[in-house]
Amino acid sequence: MGEGAVRTSFLRDYDRIIFSSAFRRLQNKTQVFPLPGPVFVHNRLTHSLEVASVGRSLGKTVGDAIAGRYTDRGEEFKEFYKYELPSVIAAGCLAHDIGNPPFGHSGEDAIRNFFRELTGEAKSRFEGELSPNQQRDFLYFEGNANAFRTLTHNFNERALGGFRLTYATLASIVKYPSDSLNGFNKQQLVTKKSGFFDSEVDTYKAIARELGIPRKNGDKNVYARHPYVYLVEAADDICYRVIDFEDAHRLNIISIETIRDLFLSFFDDEKGYNSRERVERTFHEINDDNQKVQYLRAMLINLLIFRVRDIFMEREQLLLEGNLEKSLIDYLPARELALMKKIDAFSVEHIYNHRSVVEIEIAGYNVIGGMLKEFFGAVLSPRSVKSEKLLQLISKQFVISRESGHLYSDIQSVVDFISGMTDLYAVDLYRKITGMAFPQIR
Repeated sequence: MGEGAVRTSFLRDYDRIIFSSAFRRLQNKTQVFPLPGPVFVHNRLTHSLEVASVGRSLGKTVGDAIAGRYTDRGEEFKEFYKYELPSVIAAGCLAHDIGNPPFGHSGEDAIRNFFRELTGEAKSRFEGELSPNQQRDFLYFEGNANAFRTLTHNFNERALGGFRLTYATLASIVKYPSDSLNGFNKQQLVTKKSGFFDSEVDTYKAIARELGIPRKNGDKNVYARHPYVYLVEAADDICYRVIDFEDAHRLNIISIETIRDLFLSFFDDEKGYNSRERVERTFHEINDDNQKVQYLRAMLINLLIFRVRDIFMEREQLLLEGNLEKSLIDYLPARELALMKKIDAFSVEHIYNHRSVVEIEIAGYNVIGGMLKEFFGAVLSPRSVKSEKLLQLISKQFVISRESGHLYSDIQSVVDFISGMTDLYAVDLYRKITGMAFPQIR
């Protein structure tokens, strides 16, 4: 049996991501709480797998709805939406965090902070040799844009195209289809952050041309979102809100009563299988508190999947026109949206500002900032003895030219190297190159 009879292009996307070393390294990258610990909580890998599971369900229910709405579009159209869209959304979800540096979102902040605090000759060269857009790639370093780079850049390999994913899957992960120069403007959803670096502008333009994604702002590198982005985003929005609460409960940060009252409130107006009476009765029949939370988590995720499906189908025309200006979760009915906002507020106060979370954020600033100081300094003065030694530590996958006129690409290689590290590897290398730990001969 030939390969084509076993896997479609979209299933191949999923497989290429899940078997990649970049994806595998997510197992030792912080999601919210520090790793490792005596209580197992989510890391970037388990989070991504769960988002992919929810994304597949979203793709299936939306795909079925689209195929049922357009019965005259032919068999190929029907086959894609009924059987292939789930794989596209699942693959997009699987890859959505693949560009995130160590130490959670504080890793992004640490990279930005380092370049914003440059002084003297380093600052002069940074500003003098990089275009404004290239400078903002680092001053506003964005994990979303780095994911697109990770998946599409060939680095030091001859074969072009990186992971060689389908355009549909690649388009589904670009939440903010704008370059750095036009991004980070919250007046539009598409420019809230950035979705591709200066080095990948042409790659995204090719995708936009092929898929018919329209520009939003004249001749600027700002595009409409692809409709599939909204489903990948919704799967992530659902998961992190619910799962962060589950982790916080396991760490005794949130009580079972708080989760019970908040999660059960989503079912107040439901009937039948999802009625609050039935869900609450089943909840009380479970003995173990962790199992109780897992049950409520499963029921709430299931409820939100169908809510998102309905929102997507109701606003299909705006999605196709590229004019939907909020995420799908933000179109929930008023009562449920208020509950989501309550989850957000509670998370900020009790989870994201928990002492252990703040500690790892500070560690991320010191470790990533310290390594950038060493390796960026080596790029600026590549011929010194110490610089030569430091640059030997950078994997051959990340090319350092050591030549004038290549400062942007050399900085990118340093950032690629550091952002791809796991938390533990970053700490270990930082200790060694700063002399805090003496390396062993292996």
